[in-house]
Amino acid sequence: MNNKNNTLELDQILEDAQSTKEQLRSSSKKQKDKALEQAAESIDSNRRILKLANNEDMEHASTLNLQDSFIDRLKLDDKRIDSMISGLKKVIDLNDPVGETTKKSKSPSGFLVSKMRVPLGVIGIIYESRPNVTADASALCLKSGNACILRGGSEASKTNKEIEKCMIDGLISADLPEKAIQLLKNQDRALVNQLIKSEDKVDLIIPRGGKSLIKVIADDSKVPVLKHYEGLCHVFIDDNADLKKALDISLNAKVYRYGICGAMETLLVSKEVAGEFLPKMEKSFQKHGVELRGCLETSKIIKVKDAKEDDWKTEYLEPILSIKIVDGIDEAIRHINTYGSGHTDCIVTEDIKAKNNFLSNIDSSSVMHNLPTCYADGFEYGLGAEVGISTDKLHARGPVGLEGLTSQKFIVEGSGQLRE
Repeated sequence: MNNKNNTLELDQILEDAQSTKEQLRSSSKKQKDKALEQAAESIDSNRRILKLANNEDMEHASTLNLQDSFIDRLKLDDKRIDSMISGLKKVIDLNDPVGETTKKSKSPSGFLVSKMRVPLGVIGIIYESRPNVTADASALCLKSGNACILRGGSEASKTNKEIEKCMIDGLISADLPEKAIQLLKNQDRALVNQLIKSEDKVDLIIPRGGKSLIKVIADDSKVPVLKHYEGLCHVFIDDNADLKKALDISLNAKVYRYGICGAMETLLVSKEVAGEFLPKMEKSFQKHGVELRGCLETSKIIKVKDAKEDDWKTEYLEPILSIKIVDGIDEAIRHINTYGSGHTDCIVTEDIKAKNNFLSNIDSSSVMHNLPTCYADGFEYGLGAEVGISTDKLHARGPVGLEGLTSQKFIVEGSGQLRE
């Protein structure tokens, strides 16, 4: 297909998405929930087809010299299919944000002012590897009254096509426009460039993938972009930490899954507890085959590779961990705010003053106390699912669920007041 035909193809997809906006905006919670319920049933009944398609994608990906973490995110087994279904059901259980209004307040001139939550319109989602995003993102867009245009990576193309069919099954069953969810199947990169420059047809772009992908989209897009560049997450072990708790949290934060953006990449340990904590930590991480890189002070206590300056700036997404001994909480906060990506950071402590200091002064989208950073997830936050985790500071920050896919408009009600 030549470039002209490719452009015409995307033009039609954009027009089709625009044509669904009015019906989606006025659709009821019952109608949207019925679509999601049927989509979940379709995914469940098409497990074999989904796994066969995914096997083909996995076989192709194995020839591409990709990171293990990338391959792991691509895999779709029964457990992850169950998770997709669970995600759809959780979205069903959530309140419909569309049409929600704030309490009315009286203006100085006597009229009433409130705000109503409304859909954004058409959302473009560009992502790599994770085929579950096709279900999660389209479900959240639908429930929040938005049409979505999905552009997955070529490595997951067959899996994504089958998931899209299941989601469309749901739309058709609920008499909702099937063009409300559209997967851009043509992998021509020029179409992505056209999509992110269609400011008159697309209201928001959400990229999910590596730092390089997100940066290119953010730099070139004429459409507003909701982004996070990377998940460089920290756990800080405070002077007053319960060291058994600290060990369990640190291990879970790293080894739960290496390839997620909420995985711990740097462990900070207060010098007051380093001598007791680090040898126990070393044994636990050795059992999982995690490579340890540490600062000079760390190397005096346990066996590590020398950490370089770049290690403090690296999202490994692999079984590699950098360790730094710090002179208390103030240095830990400075290190995180200097090197972190604004994603998720945790303090392990039993001291309330230290906890509050950390929670107040770490400039990240999620700041945790006595929890592993891998909990940074829309499901775990009670959002039902997430379309991504934003490290931006405007519109939406942290895991982006239904509310993050809506905006507000002012509702102003009068009784004939005239401005003088």
